Amino acid sequence: MKRNTERHRGRTQRDTEEEPPPANARPRLTLLSEEQKRQVHGYALRILATTGVRVDSPRVLRFLEKRLGATARDDILQLPPAVVEEALRSAPKTIDVYDRAGRHVFKLGDDRLRFGIGVTALFYQDPLTDDVTPFTRRHMQDMVRLGSVLPHYDVISTVGIVQDVPVELTDLYASLEMIANTTKPLVLLVSDETKFPAVLDMFEALHGDLAARPFVLPYFNPVSPLVVNEGTADKLMTAVARGLPVIYSNYSMAGASTPLTPAGTLALLLAELLAGLTISQLIRPGAPISLGMLPVYFDMKTMMNFYDPQSILVNLACAEMMAHYGLPHTGTSGSGTGWGMDLIAADTYWMNALTFSMTGGGLAPFIGDTLGSKAISPLTLVHVHEIIDQARRLAGGFQLDDAHAVLEEIDAVGPGGHFLTTPSTLERYKTGYYTSRLFPHWSMETWQLEGRPAAQDVLRRRTVELLRDLPAPADHEELLDRGCAFIKRLPINPL
Repeated sequence: MKRNTERHRGRTQRDTEEEPPPANARPRLTLLSEEQKRQVHGYALRILATTGVRVDSPRVLRFLEKRLGATARDDILQLPPAVVEEALRSAPKTIDVYDRAGRHVFKLGDDRLRFGIGVTALFYQDPLTDDVTPFTRRHMQDMVRLGSVLPHYDVISTVGIVQDVPVELTDLYASLEMIANTTKPLVLLVSDETKFPAVLDMFEALHGDLAARPFVLPYFNPVSPLVVNEGTADKLMTAVARGLPVIYSNYSMAGASTPLTPAGTLALLLAELLAGLTISQLIRPGAPISLGMLPVYFDMKTMMNFYDPQSILVNLACAEMMAHYGLPHTGTSGSGTGWGMDLIAADTYWMNALTFSMTGGGLAPFIGDTLGSKAISPLTLVHVHEIIDQARRLAGGFQLDDAHAVLEEIDAVGPGGHFLTTPSTLERYKTGYYTSRLFPHWSMETWQLEGRPAAQDVLRRRTVELLRDLPAPADHEELLDRGCAFIKRLPINPL
């Protein structure tokens, strides 16, 4: 086998042969060859150098023209390959993420796959009736706290757009409910770009310096195809200038805003991501940024967007390209599909969680929304937490070494024996196999004695139990009071 990696350079064949075998047998899923990665990168560079990107913010466009020594035509800038390559060299390879208490919780880009709840739903789906109602501050509070008590959710993304406050204050009150109801890291989406600085000012007033131990990761979307819209450009400049790590991710609809072919969508979306990366590094070299795609399809018959199995492949391709670049990846969560937490939604969440877990890592920050991403369902958070639990167990593989092969036990038991009381069973019978936190391992007889419940009913009961008693952070009331006072002092407050 040809040895062409850094790991093997300068080492002899004997050195390699005498290494002990790895202790873990782990599944790995790959899609692109090294040649294909170079090919896709070439496509993206060609798009940026010839077609270019449109920058709608006059402030950011003038800044970029000055930095590049170039003049945009119809607000469209061509980005030379050398500038993009320099941005790839400049961007940090990992992002240290902290919680609000200042504890380091993970390193994005050099860690296992992480998950989060959200994002920006307009409606709340009741866990008992499936009825949808406009999303409110109380819904934000409950969903943030629910995401906090479920340990497999590492970040809380902006869950919904609160509609029981004046519309001009929606982003401020939504963000206040996030910081006041969890200490987990926050992925921040602000829909009104004019309120973005005020939200950051509020967080700094409540917490202090956000850049020293960052627990807030602002999230930005360009507009496909190839438009850095004014709000995204301005918010990106603001966040990078403040020293915050950011997530730059594009949302596509294949057949509408991107080509219908996966290859065309991948090339176009990658070009957009590299444009965002380049802009961030021109603003501040070394600015931490994570890139990713949300590649959905568009059904012209129903006018609906949805995840297709090939959407999952594009997400995997993006994960591999980010690993190729050595950049942190924020990818697809499999959300939005289904009419609640149903069989339709389960299909996509399982497919995404299993495949994504077998890559090198990253962040899937948007779990919980349904009905075309218009509603958020607490049932989804609870059930997908179960999916993540099993996907991580699968991705973790199993120990493969002499101690775990237990050949002596096999010899002692012999043909026709049993392993019910062997040392390895007695040592591991509580943790050696998967036990659901949600669905018990019942026999048919036990199921009948329990009244033959449907799995969906068990999920509903467990979700309602969790929602009934959701703890708040110790400083919840203090932050709410101070945050409300901050908002009332703003000149934009209509009250």
